[in-house]
Amino acid sequence: MANVKPFRGIRPPKDLVTKVASRPYDVLSSEEAREEAAGNPMSLYHIIKPEIDFPQGTSEHDPRVYERALENFTLFKENKWLVQDEKEHYYIYAQTMDGRTQYGIVVAADVFDYINGKIKKHELTRREKEEDRMKHIRITNANIEPVFLAFPDNPVLAEVIETVSAGAPEYDFTSDDGIGHTLWVVRDERTISVITEEFAKIPYLYIADGHHRTAAAAHVGEEKAFADSGRTGTEEYNFLLAVCFPQSHLKVMDYNRVVTDLNGLTSEEFLGRLEENFAVEKIGAEEYRPKKMHEFSLYLDGTWYKLTALPGTYDDSDPIGVLDVSISSNLILRDILGITDLRTDHRIDFVGGIRGLGELKWRVDSGEMKLALAIYPVSMQQIINIADTGNIMPPKATWFEPKLRSGLVIHSLL
Repeated sequence: MANVKPFRGIRPPKDLVTKVASRPYDVLSSEEAREEAAGNPMSLYHIIKPEIDFPQGTSEHDPRVYERALENFTLFKENKWLVQDEKEHYYIYAQTMDGRTQYGIVVAADVFDYINGKIKKHELTRREKEEDRMKHIRITNANIEPVFLAFPDNPVLAEVIETVSAGAPEYDFTSDDGIGHTLWVVRDERTISVITEEFAKIPYLYIADGHHRTAAAAHVGEEKAFADSGRTGTEEYNFLLAVCFPQSHLKVMDYNRVVTDLNGLTSEEFLGRLEENFAVEKIGAEEYRPKKMHEFSLYLDGTWYKLTALPGTYDDSDPIGVLDVSISSNLILRDILGITDLRTDHRIDFVGGIRGLGELKWRVDSGEMKLALAIYPVSMQQIINIADTGNIMPPKATWFEPKLRSGLVIHSLL
């Protein structure tokens, strides 16, 4: 059962939250972070992307960069830009995008729930990316940024969210990207107990986004646990910072593909090959978005096509084979275009659904790419099915929006 606890969050005063809070470290480049933080010494980028404090071109993996992360974290606390709560709390965090709001509960989640498979993953992680975040966590002794977890809908926790969010929020602002962020502090002791008790009834939590951060936080916690001969299991290093959302609140967006060439085929030959496994319907110049599973849209030579996978080309009883990312990877990218490794092949690139179909059209019309393929998004239930069966999602299969804002609450390991 899920073991979570309240914690003494480290967070900005109300009047400074918009100056401190930032986008996650992994959604922008060092130069973009440098530009966003320009003229703002309170920006969290000085902690999560501290290479911006060094000359351009300085590696984000330079040992001095990690040291600067600690120096800046210490400075933020000394200057009261970040202040630790006196008591342990949970927090309710709401995000609003395009008129839709999702509510999550900010918790300290047990690192050994991840080690033991109670916090389930659906993606592979790369050791070098894990190690980068592990170094950052080790030197700061904190989970500066949260991970993004999901849990099966729970009526008691839904009632808690509704009750707490009816009160006055601690923070309420809209970031530059138009996303609304609202945070409430759960101070009532009985409500805190209810949250802990209800999570203890939930068999598994699921990583929605932030696999590398989760793995890094868990491994550092495990290191500290094994090094501490007097460990009781209640020490803060046994826990990682997470925002847990009810499954029904989350929306997975499409994650689309663009390819540089047709693998030596003419457009006519390529379309002919597609007809072996798909019903191909020419749409025309108007953008076309897939409307259901096993339906795709192709943009080629200024024209949109609707592709529908033929019966027998997929297996609805296979949690991996049923996915449209699997169908397109196997029957189009591999069998026709010769792209076998989506992680390393330079002929393919990926475009998050937040950018819209216009981005796909632009990438092709500019001459940079030859074709674009839009894919119907996976569902949260499909992600859970894959995690429950011990499978791994194909690469570049999920895109979650909105992203969690960093800097609203930080978890100390000390």
